[in-house]
Amino acid sequence: QVQLVESGGGLVQAGGSLRLSCAASGSIFSFNAMDWYRQAPGKQRELVASIFSGGTTYYADSVKGRFTISKDNAKNTMYLQMNSLKPEDTAVYYCSAVPVFGRYWGQGTQVTVSS
Repeated sequence: QVQLVESGGGLVQAGGSLRLSCAASGSIFSFNAMDWYRQAPGKQRELVASIFSGGTTYYADSVKGRFTISKDNAKNTMYLQMNSLKPEDTAVYYCSAVPVFGRYWGQGTQVTVSS
C-alpha cells in the first residue's frame, strides 16, 4: 500500500500561481499513470491532468496552457504547477496513482482563488 500526501495548496489571488506536490511513500516508477483531480463544492470530482509512465501528459481543456503536470521518479513526487489561476479553479485537489490493480488516492489539499 502506497500513501500519497498532497501539499502546496492555499489562498491566492486571481492571476497568481501555486505549485502542488504529491509525495508517495514508495516508488512511483512502476505506476501506469498519476493524476490530479479536483472537486469544487457541490460538483463532481473531475480529472485535471495526467502523466503516464512514458511521460505523456493529458490536460483538461479548462486548464490547458495554464497548468503543468510533472513528476520526479527519484523523489517519488508528482507536481502540478498552476499559473494564471482563476476563481473557478477553487477546489480540493487530489492526487491519484494507478498501479497494476486499483488506484491510490491522497487526502486532498485546498486551493482557493480569490477574485
